Amino acid sequence: MEKLIEWSDELSVGIQEIDEQHKVLVDLLNELHDAIRQHHGSAASAEILNRLADYTRIHFTVEESLMRILGYPDYEEHKGHHEALVAQMKSLQQRMAGGETVTFELLHFLRNWLTNHILEGDKRYTEHFLSRGAQRSWQKKGWLERFWSH
Repeated sequence: MEKLIEWSDELSVGIQEIDEQHKVLVDLLNELHDAIRQHHGSAASAEILNRLADYTRIHFTVEESLMRILGYPDYEEHKGHHEALVAQMKSLQQRMAGGETVTFELLHFLRNWLTNHILEGDKRYTEHFLSRGAQRSWQKKGWLERFWSH
């Protein structure tokens, strides 16, 4: 499978729980890319897009909860970025329900949004989270990994 996006250390925010969630988002984008390349049909693409949208909302909820708990000063701005993407994903889901298909252009938009958001937004909270007691890694599987396996 030719990947749309390759996970690398450059994308790591240095907090395992968040990195593991970001890897799931990367995997879902690659799965959607593969479905389009293999011409699996709009129903298959829509199903993957729905899983991507669901997982994105879960991930954003986790990030935003950590921001509130740990007193992240740029919470409102970061949350605004999340809300904008959720709105775009909802619009896309509605368009697909109306018969549109996912295009490579849209995939590249999602890839660029994710990588830019991680590199320019998420990496900014790492030091704040760590200074407030967040751990770089966990010894046991996180609740989200146990809850959401794909």
